Formats: sequence, structure tokens, C-alpha cells
Amino acid sequence: MTDERNFRSAYYEKVGCRGVEEKKSLEILMKEKPWDRVKLKQFCLRFTVPGAYRNLVWKVLLDILPVYPDSHKFVMEQRTEQYNDLLYAVEMLEFVDMKAPRSQILLAMWLLETEEITPPLFPETNYCSSDTFIPIANTLLELVDSEVDVYWLSKSLTDVVGNMQRELGKLRDAFHTMLENEDGELYNHLNEIQALEALPLTKWFNCCFAGVLDDTSLTKIWDKVCAGAPKILSFVAVMLVITLRRNILKAKTKEEVLKCVSESAEQWEEVVANKAIELWQFYAQPQNDQLAKK
Repeated sequence: MTDERNFRSAYYEKVGCRGVEEKKSLEILMKEKPWDRVKLKQFCLRFTVPGAYRNLVWKVLLDILPVYPDSHKFVMEQRTEQYNDLLYAVEMLEFVDMKAPRSQILLAMWLLETEEITPPLFPETNYCSSDTFIPIANTLLELVDSEVDVYWLSKSLTDVVGNMQRELGKLRDAFHTMLENEDGELYNHLNEIQALEALPLTKWFNCCFAGVLDDTSLTKIWDKVCAGAPKILSFVAVMLVITLRRNILKAKTKEEVLKCVSESAEQWEEVVANKAIELWQFYAQPQNDQLAKK
């Protein structure tokens, strides 16, 4: 029955029916005044947000915009004004070389806003926040037309990652448990060559796979992260490793494994994202329903 459901879902998505129905469902939610954030989260946890609405939905989920649609224009005007003030300030104060990559300039603006001279470390893990902010900003610069939106989404997603630092141990444990359950042979091989602990799980989780998976694959994953379900990152890690199992099983050292996962082929990245979501929904749907109610 599960295989049949997955086949039908894949078929509907392929011919475009599923996307049309999901878009209609979201548009109905967006006609409510105010928007119901619980319903919006539930939608994001169950479906992929249509590209035309993604920026707007993410901004509401991350509290960049309020749930009152009549206020969106005014609030974004204020956000834009604050963005322009920060951009002007970092240039006048020579806080950053304005010829630097745009993500570096956005980082400098964030540091100025938060009154930091250097990127702070997340206190629970001592992981540098710039290693979260910059990959996320680079990805968003490819996905989002408005640099104002890029700035606000980057800082909000960095806050999400900062808040999940205490959960990194649980994410890592979940990765080990699921990998062993889903592919015992692969798990044992990684364990035997001492590559399990060498996998860059902390980096993957803390950048939400920005720079690891391609930009379009990431949007599906970030729909769930924005809706309050960072645990999906464990499932992405599992499916990334399983998708590369053939090459990993040939590896004889942890260095060879690291090289393998760092060179994941582009044609597999969409598969990784889709299968990670399927696995996550299979394991975690009851928790997701509770999560959306918060």
C-alpha cells in the first residue's frame, strides 16, 4: 500500500496535478484574515510550498512578517528601511570591504545590528555563526530576487540554527539510529573504518545543507525547517549517505568517505531531498502534527 501511494504521489507530481492542488490549498489559507500560523505550518510540513509563494510563507513562519496580510506592505517597508540604514552604516564605518562577496556584506550588516565585532560562537557548541550565516545567504542569493528578503531570511534562519544547538546531539543520534535501521550493511562498513564519527554532521546541520545540496533541492527541506522541524536534517544526512552507498562501500578509509560525500553528484541531489522527505514523513508525522500546533 505504501509503495502504491508513493507511486501515485510521484505520478501526480510528475504530471502537475499535485502541485496545482497544493497551490489551491495554500491560496485558500492565504485568504484568511489573519493567517492561521498553525495551518500554515501544517501545510509546509506536509507539502512543498509553491515557488511563487515561498518567500512570503517563509517570512510569515519566521516572524519577519505578521500574520495580518494587510500589514505586510507596511512592515516590509520598515524592514527595507532598516536594511538600507545598515547597508549605509557598514559602508560609512568601513565595517567591511564593499567589494567583498555580497554574503560577507550581509554578515557585516547582521553583526552591526547585533552589536558584535566578530561573528559570535553558538555557546552550546562553539560553532561559529558565520559558518551558518554565509552559506545560507549564498544559497538565498541564488533563490531570492530581493536582497532585502535575503538579509532577513538569512538572519532568521541563523537564529533557528542557533536555537537548535542543544538538539544537535539528538540529531546526530537520530542519524545513527536511522542509518542502521535503513541500511545496516552501510552503517557497519562506516563503523568498521571509523568513518561514522568523521562525517561532517555538525557542519551539515548547522548550514542546513547550504552548499552541500543544490539550491532548488534545498527549498523543499527548508520548507520544513521554517515550519519548525529541523529534525528533517537528520533524514537528509541519512539519505545523502545511502544515495552514495555504492561509492562509500568501496571506500577503505574515512578520508575516502569524506571525499565521496563532498563530491555528491548533482543528479542525485533532488533524489536525496525527495527521499529524505518521504522517510521523514513516514517516521515523524505524529510529531509534526504536534509541532505545527505550537
